[in-house]
Amino acid sequence: MANRNARASQKQFTFLLIAVGVIGAGALGWVTTRPKGGGQAIDPNMPLGTAQGFMYGSPDAPVKIIEFADFECPACGQFATLTEPDVRERLVKTGVASIEFFVFPLPMHKNTWSASNAAYCANEQGKFWEMHDRLFYTQDLWNGEATSSPDKKMKGYAADIGLDAGKFDACFDSQKHYPNIKASGAEAEKRLVTETPSFIIGGKLYAGSLPYDQIKKLVDSALAKVPKADTGKKGAK
Repeated sequence: MANRNARASQKQFTFLLIAVGVIGAGALGWVTTRPKGGGQAIDPNMPLGTAQGFMYGSPDAPVKIIEFADFECPACGQFATLTEPDVRERLVKTGVASIEFFVFPLPMHKNTWSASNAAYCANEQGKFWEMHDRLFYTQDLWNGEATSSPDKKMKGYAADIGLDAGKFDACFDSQKHYPNIKASGAEAEKRLVTETPSFIIGGKLYAGSLPYDQIKKLVDSALAKVPKADTGKKGAK
């Protein structure tokens, strides 16, 4: 009789261990898939789309600056509003360099996916960079601490930059570019980008919000390595 009770107790203990394990695994899965720091919940099973960079300047420019940035990242906003205007005016418009922008939405930012979505939908109407500028210059008005209705803000910005509201809203509400945004983030990780903003200039990765003088130095260094036949394009120094 004692042996029978012992076997029964052992079965109950084993069942409890299995139950605890199942619950623990479920809790762990929730922890690893939930958004960090209050970010937007993204379906982990979302298919991977196509990573897309958005070009500013001539695709034939001898030096290419590749940027990975998060629209809600404060350092990215600082670069876009304080440093990038000089980069555009003195390097891009002169034909020396081009900028290719990739979104890299970070999990701790609450509204970064909405902002990226707005930029992708603006691109459908040929105004990615207008939306890019609008988002960064108004970052403090729509970021996680500033608003609980980012979608409304994004649709307002679409109207501000002259987009067709019906087309933009349909694109934005469908979230059809979310797989592409995910792919852009995957591209950043593939290139070993660990912070935003980060830049690839002359084939080398540089992390952090670089000042203009440093970017100019890196561009000049990359330009010196380009065959002369490729640097003789109109506007290039």
